[in-house]
Amino acid sequence: MVDPERIKAESVAYFRSLDEGATMRHHFRHVDEEGGLWYFEAVPDRGELVAIKQAELTPAGVLHRYSWECLEDAHGFLTDQAIDPEEDLVEAIPAEEFHRVWTR
Repeated sequence: MVDPERIKAESVAYFRSLDEGATMRHHFRHVDEEGGLWYFEAVPDRGELVAIKQAELTPAGVLHRYSWECLEDAHGFLTDQAIDPEEDLVEAIPAEEFHRVWTR
C-alpha cells in the first residue's frame, strides 16, 4: 500500500539534504510560451543536476516558489526532472539574479 505522507516526508528529507549539503550550485532561467519566467537553483547529485529551488514569475507578476519547504501547492510543484543545460531550453544565469527573484 502506498503511503503518501511517507513518500512526501522522504522527498522533503532528500531535497533538504541536497540544499543543506550543497557545495556547488547552478542557476538557470527559462522563458515559457506564455512569457512566464522560470528560475532554477540546481545541485549535482549522482551525475545529474537536481533542482532544489524553483521560482515561477507569471506574466501577471505573480511569484510561485518551490523547495523542500514547499514541494507543491495548488499552482504547481518542484520539478522532479533533472536539468540538462545542453538539452533543456534553459539559460545559465548569475546566482544574484536567481536570489533577487527568489527573495522578492
